Amino acid sequence: MAVALTTVRSTIATALTNAGVWSTFSYPPPQILANSVIVAPSDPYLTPSNNSQSSLGPLANFKIIMTVPYLDNQGNLKGIEETMVAVFSRLASSAIVFNITSASAPAVLDAPSGSMLTSDFTISVQTTWS
Repeated sequence: MAVALTTVRSTIATALTNAGVWSTFSYPPPQILANSVIVAPSDPYLTPSNNSQSSLGPLANFKIIMTVPYLDNQGNLKGIEETMVAVFSRLASSAIVFNITSASAPAVLDAPSGSMLTSDFTISVQTTWS
């Protein structure tokens, strides 16, 4: 399913919603929270399919950033691994057609809201120019 460029972030975020388990954002929030899944533009953000055929939509590239509390090594790794599996499962069961890269290694993120363990996927989604 090709999604309009203007709504693709919110479409992905809706597919990743998991109320009571994590907060889902279709944009980078002003304050990152533990137990969050964030859909953020990646670099490159847009990859046009073919300059001479305007009917072909671009690929939109996004980082799916996942965060869990930073408590202890064993608990954190289990938490980020469970979140990664759940996020991938939600994407796979959605109607969104996407390509995914490997997940980044877990890393510690020190934010004003506290320390978190984070990992991300980069996905590419075929969009339309509308």
